[in-house]
Amino acid sequence: MKTGKMILTIAVSVAFLILSSILSQGIVMPLLAMAGVPAWLYHIVGGLLYAALTYAMVWLYCTKCLKTELSAFLIPKCRIRLKWAAAAVLLPTVVSAIYLLLPGSYAADPLDAGTKLAFVTRGAFLAGVGAGVVEELLFRGLLMNAVIQKYGRAAGIFAPSVLFASLHIIGMKFSLLSCVQVMIAGTFVGVMFSLIALEGRSVWNSAIVHAVWNMIIIGGGLTIGTEVNEYAVCSYVLETRSFLLTGGEFGIESSVVSIIGYLAVGLVAVGMMKRGRR
Repeated sequence: MKTGKMILTIAVSVAFLILSSILSQGIVMPLLAMAGVPAWLYHIVGGLLYAALTYAMVWLYCTKCLKTELSAFLIPKCRIRLKWAAAAVLLPTVVSAIYLLLPGSYAADPLDAGTKLAFVTRGAFLAGVGAGVVEELLFRGLLMNAVIQKYGRAAGIFAPSVLFASLHIIGMKFSLLSCVQVMIAGTFVGVMFSLIALEGRSVWNSAIVHAVWNMIIIGGGLTIGTEVNEYAVCSYVLETRSFLLTGGEFGIESSVVSIIGYLAVGLVAVGMMKRGRR
């Protein structure tokens, strides 16, 4: 890929991230809210719409502008390998289990069934399906492969991962230490997602891992942190204030426990790729 096309693809990816969010969350969703659509349905429609709009934009850009197949950007037909579906559940489950073994207490406000359903669908469809699919289509689809085609696999894995990490601190009033920890964790998880996508030649494998991680770790069911999450059915409030364990202001996603998880899964993907080449 020529330098101009690569730069254009990077810019387009960021633009699609913003545009699909504006279209789904800023225009269509307010109309649903005005129409009196219940919150749980609002969240389901919002997450699916966010993913569908982004996919449509990526398809148009690849087929009409770049004149290439989606598979050239690791976006084939949606098929997910069983091993990555299993990893998608195993990774956040193990991380959560480790934290639940640490000293802490459960906290839950009395909520009606409608509110609980709204919290769960918000985590499952907005944070899970929506964010998981969109970010994989753009970062591990368009961005990573545009850089790989120009500078090779190492640059393609690392550069978009750093950009992915940096987007999680933009606009946040984090301390310097929290920013550093988010950049480290965000880069590690970005590399992990990249390796998963490359191993199976499909972003749908990394998307399922990304989506389920979001559903379990930051979804609306059980959340783990140093404070009660008012948008979750139940919270596990940690007693420890260790920066490395709590992940600082960003939360346990940037903790050393999660980073070790990202590293472990990434190494598994590397091992699979080496065996595949042999």
